[in-house]
Amino acid sequence: MSREEHPVPAWIVMSAGTGGTTATLGRYIRYKRLATRLCGADPEHSAFFEAFDTGNMAATCDRGSRIEGIGRPRVEPSFIPKVIDHMMRVPDEAALAAMRVLSRRLGRRVGGSTGTNFFALCIMASRMKAEGAKGALVTLICDSGERYGHTYYSDDWIAAQGFSLASHERVLDAFLDGWTGLTSP
Repeated sequence: MSREEHPVPAWIVMSAGTGGTTATLGRYIRYKRLATRLCGADPEHSAFFEAFDTGNMAATCDRGSRIEGIGRPRVEPSFIPKVIDHMMRVPDEAALAAMRVLSRRLGRRVGGSTGTNFFALCIMASRMKAEGAKGALVTLICDSGERYGHTYYSDDWIAAQGFSLASHERVLDAFLDGWTGLTSP
């Protein structure tokens, strides 16, 4: 990012599968004494948010996440809440809508964990804008969407889950097109 206006990001947004990548990013930020802060994005039905919020490393959920690759029903040993500055729970509908919006804008499919990251990144961008803060935000495209043609990209599958993505997609598109504000889930 050395050629960017803000080469040191204000925020890195990352979801947790086992928590290892998130922990590594957080430890690196602290080791380098960067001004960058780390935001964890956690899907529904994951124990990581509760562990961060309450400090209960024995937190569990009665079912697993519907967003493949991230979120766990129990806290993994590699998850280190103390290196995370902020954490948000991202509703599955919002994550899948963000996945679809980002895919349309990129011209290639991304998966649900990328959608989770992207939704949280948009929330952080909206907050920064409201506060008049400047800086870069960084996240990862962590999964290709090619394998989700019969699930996340299938309108029939979405309906069978009881999801309604259209309003979330409209809000995200409006935000990206005109910087209208977003609110936290």
